[in-house]
Amino acid sequence: MQKAPTTPLAERMRPRSLDEYVGQEHLLKKGASLQKSLNAGAIPSMILWGPPGVGKTTLALLLAEKLDRPFHTLSAISSGVKDVREIIKKAENTGMFDRSGALLFIDEIHRFSKAQQDSLLGAVEKGVVTLIGATTENPSFEVISALLSRSQVYILKPLEKSQLVLLLENAIKKDEWLSKLDIELKEIDSLLRISGGDARKLLTLLEIVVNTFPTDKKIIITDEEVMSIAQQNIAQYDKDGEQHYDIISAFIKSIRGSDPNAAVYWLARMIEGGEDPKFIARRLIISASEDIGLANPTALIMANNTFQAVNVVGFPEARLILAQSTMYLANSPKGNGSYMAINKAQALVKETGNLSVPLSLRNAPTKLMKELDYGKGYKYSHDHPGNFANQEFMPDDIAGTNFFQAGSSQREQELQKNLDKLWKGKYK
Repeated sequence: MQKAPTTPLAERMRPRSLDEYVGQEHLLKKGASLQKSLNAGAIPSMILWGPPGVGKTTLALLLAEKLDRPFHTLSAISSGVKDVREIIKKAENTGMFDRSGALLFIDEIHRFSKAQQDSLLGAVEKGVVTLIGATTENPSFEVISALLSRSQVYILKPLEKSQLVLLLENAIKKDEWLSKLDIELKEIDSLLRISGGDARKLLTLLEIVVNTFPTDKKIIITDEEVMSIAQQNIAQYDKDGEQHYDIISAFIKSIRGSDPNAAVYWLARMIEGGEDPKFIARRLIISASEDIGLANPTALIMANNTFQAVNVVGFPEARLILAQSTMYLANSPKGNGSYMAINKAQALVKETGNLSVPLSLRNAPTKLMKELDYGKGYKYSHDHPGNFANQEFMPDDIAGTNFFQAGSSQREQELQKNLDKLWKGKYK
């Protein structure tokens, strides 16, 4: 039997057409926004935003193949302004000045500096290149507004279990090497759990596991085997720094769990690993609201100030600011009352749709609106004792619904007592 290929399995299994592409049906199914653009023979400059291993790079390649356009790639990690200008000049020299010009794919565009992003603007505006940027970070924070306003943001969703299983099955059946072996996927939970929804990690791990078995015998893959092999090959498995998301998860959960020692340890891991300090600071802002919230409103102010300070100072001194904020948040009382309230409210909105605003709460800027009873019955709170008037502010169909449930923190309990005093237990 021939030797195993040197090209990684994830690369060998990269789809060669959109028909083979797995996932992102919301963008590519009939009638979807991106599919409509493809059918028209032109696509806008775009930012593909989604977690690792969901097919951002593959989609960019397939779009170029589908449209039969010149395709250039840059990595934001290793490319500078000079590289951007060289590609733009190359596109100009080939005469691509209209909407059918070259495609420029920039991986990890969130790592491009403002100057690097500025160097793209003119070419994108003139249609010299159509930009396809890929990012795992919120483009609202990481892409300059001028470039963002000229691009369509497409959100790529995590792959579902059925889609990941399909990728495994296709690899075993169709890969030039694995298809020649006798492989039985007896158990797959460990493969799915360790890869965390990342298709590239999933196929890499599958290949690592298969390569530990003799190729002349039946290969039976079990969860136990996968766990054992993954632990032995952790350096190879995570050689691209894909622990990034596992470590930030451990960091946030340590803060949530009020363990400042663990939190500052994971912070140190990120700093030593070269993590972007703004990425860490944004996660602190989210944690301050999601996990602390009303239990200590100052936490959000602290986290937001941390983000501003980190922007001004930068590494290495920014580590001190991040450490201070991390320790403060980890030591803060915890509460998720506001987080749970917005979750419940959004769920109810999806269930009930656009309910009518009560007439008493509607604005009445015209005489006709007043004649139609807009604003009638509204009680101006400041005209009443304690600046409070008992009245209904919710749509009639869901009147009396309560979204806020106080947790055990002292601050949330105080808020609950104040609500009970005002509303006489109406929102318990």
